[in-house]
Amino acid sequence: MSAHAGGMKPRHYCTYFDHRYLSRGLVLHESLRGFGAGSTLWVLCLSEECESALRRLSIPGLRVVPLRELEAFDPELAATRSTRSTVEYYFTCSPCLPRFVLAQAPEVEELCYVDADLCFFSDPELLFAELADSAVGITPHRFTPAAQASHGRFGRYNVGLVYFRRDEDGLACLQWWRERCIEWCYDRLEGDRYADQKYLERFPELFRRVTSLAHPGANLAPWNIGACLVGGTPEAPTVDGRPVLFCHFQGFRELSPGRYDSNLGSYGARLSEAARRNLFEPYARRLQARENELRQLGLAGAGESSARRRASGWRAHWLAWKSRARALHSRLLGNVVSV
Repeated sequence: MSAHAGGMKPRHYCTYFDHRYLSRGLVLHESLRGFGAGSTLWVLCLSEECESALRRLSIPGLRVVPLRELEAFDPELAATRSTRSTVEYYFTCSPCLPRFVLAQAPEVEELCYVDADLCFFSDPELLFAELADSAVGITPHRFTPAAQASHGRFGRYNVGLVYFRRDEDGLACLQWWRERCIEWCYDRLEGDRYADQKYLERFPELFRRVTSLAHPGANLAPWNIGACLVGGTPEAPTVDGRPVLFCHFQGFRELSPGRYDSNLGSYGARLSEAARRNLFEPYARRLQARENELRQLGLAGAGESSARRRASGWRAHWLAWKSRARALHSRLLGNVVSV
């Protein structure tokens, strides 16, 4: 039974992506709607191709937000565009999008920003139960020792899911995060700042009722799965004996038709058979199905990253070499997923 059908409030989420991430965003939406037909995903379209495709698809429970509408609502955001790279501008949008949604939809009492490469495997009500008395919810990385050594400097918390309640504490925190990202949001470490992410470390210090999610099944990802025991079944996966709520498939990419790099090697981890069978293969199948549907409609957008598409000359050769080296490393570690 869905949350809406069971009498619970419909849930609202927001995310952003361009046409190259379209299939991932559709899998995210599909996974959310599987547990609540009343849920709504607000999508900030970072390219005109993405906006056009989503309007053509006209998917129930998906609200299209053109980038121009967000920029008109938030001129200070728009003013940063010329000073930041494409990815840095996207990072700057992270707190601006939930602020926009809350302003446009006064009926929304609680809102989760979610990265587009998440996939839910259990009812999100388990997540909201943990946040019942919270104004803000943030997700710890829970790095493995290897990942801590290589990536710990980028922050204790991950922006994969950030929750805000429409009350004094929640709105104050969201406004502070937006102001900091407008001031500085770059893809580099500088003091205690990194992109939109390290600001999250200040939330518990500055604001009341901030919850760091403790559920081990929240934001299972390449940087923490190596220290977890994945079990269950593809229909009901578990981690350390508890339901997997959602996985963050960061860096998951197609190597060739039907073969994907899980990206675990980037964090010194190996893919267990249970994780492969219960999490990564189901995600790959869903992704493949959405990509095939988009191709049939002439809306294919998956494939090379925007950086590779724009690159030329020596940079294109360097990116191609880096991609081949990563693919080889993934194969040697047994981290390739085939479907």
